[in-house]
Amino acid sequence: MIDESPLERVKSNIAIEFDNAEQARIIYDSILLEFDTAPDFRSSMTIDLDGSDIIINIDAEDSTSFRASVNSAIKWIKLALEINNLTN
Repeated sequence: MIDESPLERVKSNIAIEFDNAEQARIIYDSILLEFDTAPDFRSSMTIDLDGSDIIINIDAEDSTSFRASVNSAIKWIKLALEINNLTN
């Protein structure tokens, strides 16, 4: 087993495009609290709204925590979309 990862940090900005700005705003408002309260031991995430796009910024200490952050963000967005589709 390798004790140290060759990666010092992993940073990424992920843009998720929605059909329109209203849908993006609904999803953004629905998941904002998750991003604000997510544990940040080895990574941090922020979320921004830009028209019909949601921008997720991830800064992680290693690839494992980066992957966990991406998975969490996708899970929250997917759940918010499913709930929104049920109510419309």
